[in-house]
Amino acid sequence: MHNQKGDDKMKCDICEKGEFENKRIDFKIYGVSLGKFPAQVCSSCSETFFSEAISDKIDDLAKKKGLWGLEAKTKVGMVGNSIDVKISKKIADFAGLKKGNEVRVYPEGKNRIIIESNV
Repeated sequence: MHNQKGDDKMKCDICEKGEFENKRIDFKIYGVSLGKFPAQVCSSCSETFFSEAISDKIDDLAKKKGLWGLEAKTKVGMVGNSIDVKISKKIADFAGLKKGNEVRVYPEGKNRIIIESNV
């Protein structure tokens, strides 16, 4: 990338303050590292951009590790006086959850609930 001065620094379109720097970034998805990849990172807001080729490589690695498509929508149901949330088999397998396991459930803010296994 070149700016109007002809050098290699480009101003960030997100924060409009920082300039992009070339760095190697440890890319994680669902807490699993896929490796370090070249990226452009804003010196002010840390917005990160990968080239299309690198993005494709990251997607391929996520698919190979079974991380692609883990996210799922579900509905809240009722069981007696309690509510329940169904967890897809793919997510349960990833998290190592099995029927009968004891888990710890607690809120992390108003819109996030954490489920910890191996408690």
